[in-house]
Amino acid sequence: MFTATLLAHDGHDVTVYERSVHGLEGRGAGLLGKRETFAILRAAGCEHVARVGVVARDRIVFGDTGPTIDQKMPPQMQLSWDSIYRVFRKQIADGSYVLDRKVEHLREKADRVVVRFSDGSETAADLVIGADGIASVARAAVDGQAAANVYAGYVGWRGLLPERDLPGFAASDLLERFAYFRMPHSHVIGFQVPGPGGETEPGDRRYNWVWYRPANGPAARDDVLTDREGRIHPYSLPPGAVSAHTRDGLVEDANRLLPRSFAAAIEATPQPFVQGIFDYETARMTSRRIALAGDAAFVVRPHTGMGIAKAAADAMALRRHLASAPLGEALQQYDRERRQAGAAIAASGRELGAHLV
Repeated sequence: MFTATLLAHDGHDVTVYERSVHGLEGRGAGLLGKRETFAILRAAGCEHVARVGVVARDRIVFGDTGPTIDQKMPPQMQLSWDSIYRVFRKQIADGSYVLDRKVEHLREKADRVVVRFSDGSETAADLVIGADGIASVARAAVDGQAAANVYAGYVGWRGLLPERDLPGFAASDLLERFAYFRMPHSHVIGFQVPGPGGETEPGDRRYNWVWYRPANGPAARDDVLTDREGRIHPYSLPPGAVSAHTRDGLVEDANRLLPRSFAAAIEATPQPFVQGIFDYETARMTSRRIALAGDAAFVVRPHTGMGIAKAAADAMALRRHLASAPLGEALQQYDRERRQAGAAIAASGRELGAHLV
């Protein structure tokens, strides 16, 4: 939607084909405000959304001797994925945003790309932008047989709950701060984000936590990614899909392993969700008439805090190059710029996550 919004503003005829049946509302959680995120909000005329955030002015680090409060941390803005999603969804006309249209195959020709959908129907475009995430179909048309994600050996358990649901002792420790606890092969972070409607007043905000835990090997990964109906998901389980038994085990582990305040936040979360952590780096971001963007090109570990910022930077770079050069040259320039940036972010993520396996 970042890319579609910017290109539509420049006069391109853009259609978004979304494989989800109902759209992506409610799929995300909290995210850290980054320079690229604020830049794309300005570029799209949505700068007001940058003010819909929660600022943490210090950090609490839990250790063996208790919590330590670091008041020297620069102020850090925390945003809501939902707020950004909604404002960009409104930028795209309903007729240009087509739900339940799963792309199955791309066939590139000299003057167009033929897009085939899972129902057998086809359409054609001058340029296809593969912004279809970790399960990208478009990347196979660009990167060929090398287009597989590599499991990193651990998962991120996540939760989002109303801050008022935190017990008093946990609220006293966690609210208004960025919180962190590290243990062997694991760490947990937490911070506040706006409420579901963008609320930023105390009591109306939400608390976002992420607990990284090892799940080594395919069997352990599949066990974590098995939903309440017994189905194994390839990459993540959304809110509501985690079984009661698995959630009970998560809470039990939290009470045994984590500081009391973090354990309380996890116990107060009725519907945690989980994402497997994967790596992927494309060898090419473009072909003649296909460009990759976001996680379709580089799946980077979430410790970088750069997932949405990287997608924003891809969108702004593609817009800039398409506006200044013919298509073929523009795609080559985009590939050179953003492939280098994506590789650097991916390397940083692997370094940050090295202690988790």
